[in-house]
Amino acid sequence: MNRTAVINVVGLTQGLIGEHTPRLAAFVKRGRLARVAPTIPAVTCSAQSTYLTGNPPSDHGIVGNGWYNREQAEVQFWKQSNRVVEGKKIWEHLRERSSTFTCAKLFWWFNMYSTADWSITPRPMYPADGRKVFDIYTWPPSIRNAIKPDLGEFPFPTFWGPAAGVHTPQGAPDAASRWIAESAKWIESKHQPTLNLIYLPHLDYNLQRFGTCADGAAGSPPPTALAQAGGAHGVTRPTNPAIIPDLRAVDIIVGDLIDFFRDRLVQVVLLSEYGITNVDTPVHLNRLFRQRGWLTVKEELGLELLDAGASKVFAVADHQIAHIYLNDPTLEESVRRLLGEFAETILGKAEKAAAGIDHPRAGDLIAVAPETAWFTYYYWLDDARAPDFARTVDIHRKPGYDPVELFLDPQLKLPKLKIAWRLLQKKLGLRMLMDVIPLDASLVRGSHGRRPANTADWPVFITDRPELLQTPQIESTDVFHALVRHVLH
Repeated sequence: MNRTAVINVVGLTQGLIGEHTPRLAAFVKRGRLARVAPTIPAVTCSAQSTYLTGNPPSDHGIVGNGWYNREQAEVQFWKQSNRVVEGKKIWEHLRERSSTFTCAKLFWWFNMYSTADWSITPRPMYPADGRKVFDIYTWPPSIRNAIKPDLGEFPFPTFWGPAAGVHTPQGAPDAASRWIAESAKWIESKHQPTLNLIYLPHLDYNLQRFGTCADGAAGSPPPTALAQAGGAHGVTRPTNPAIIPDLRAVDIIVGDLIDFFRDRLVQVVLLSEYGITNVDTPVHLNRLFRQRGWLTVKEELGLELLDAGASKVFAVADHQIAHIYLNDPTLEESVRRLLGEFAETILGKAEKAAAGIDHPRAGDLIAVAPETAWFTYYYWLDDARAPDFARTVDIHRKPGYDPVELFLDPQLKLPKLKIAWRLLQKKLGLRMLMDVIPLDASLVRGSHGRRPANTADWPVFITDRPELLQTPQIESTDVFHALVRHVLH
């Protein structure tokens, strides 16, 4: 078996590789790049599960980063047990081929209770007094205490939230990705896994904050540009200057990993899950449903909570995809008519089957946003009635994905002072609410989830063994088979 490191560079596309990423460009030149037709939905949990099982969401069951649990009548996001991913995983397939095969899974999602040999994943502790203590989960558990003296504590605030991708007292803008990269080296030095799966999130943050391309180049190229280029495929656009530092930072981190693994005779595959495109239009489906009397909220302590189980219709928003659940099926045609005004495509049962997402966890209908739009989870009509978690980083309690968590509220006069005060309250053991997140969805400039019209915005598979990658484009389910070939041949 050939030892292989798979570096998942979130948000990386062919259009982003160039003058600002010389080491990535050199790796492509030495090997071969294929565009990956994105999983539907093109979001982290669905894409990773497709890559690691070789099956579409209709088979592995991961229909998004979250979904509505119909039995418990709860929306559940960012669960971590690998047991929710149905089907055999790549390391289980390869282990059957050789008893000496081993696998490390570093910060890929659904990383708890998997059958991988070594795992590290973010996992806060939640003491009974209401605190949230940043930490990691590892398998075996001994890794948790062994790795910290060498690498320090994982810089959790830079992994997600308003501190991710910016200079903060907790570390450099790429601190989380650097820690993960060092953990990959640490695992390699200690255990030499046959397959080392590594997740680097840094590009994701500012691509969502600022978009990928310069102003005036959002979404698909204009018709004149398409005509001149002979179609949408592979049309590149000016890079947004705001993300150039991020491209350079990722180039350094990934370049160092490539050199590290090459020195140890480990072959390298670079991979991404999706490409981010510019957006300028947030769509609030749940507010539209509420205005028509289909969505139910309940009041708690003067604030409003979505009552999914009591609602006739509601949306679980996940970037540019929204799962629409119909507790009252008689409203389907009315819902379709409404969605037709705001969605580019509506998937019913037949369309879901064709797209490979017809699974019981999926919505009864699935809405796909226009290329320059995305769906929020917002359901309140008055910001004063928004739930307390809306203004915090709270990925599990929110009934949908919220990229606005990447921003500090611009209306706060002294945000750093407020954060310092909240941290002091926390240190003193007092109850506190880190309510610094805005409720302005128009701040978000980049999104993903649908299949971009321009293939330059598709995810990529790049190998240093070009003989194992024969076509310039592969399906997302083919990533599994390409990785198997790298290990076996």
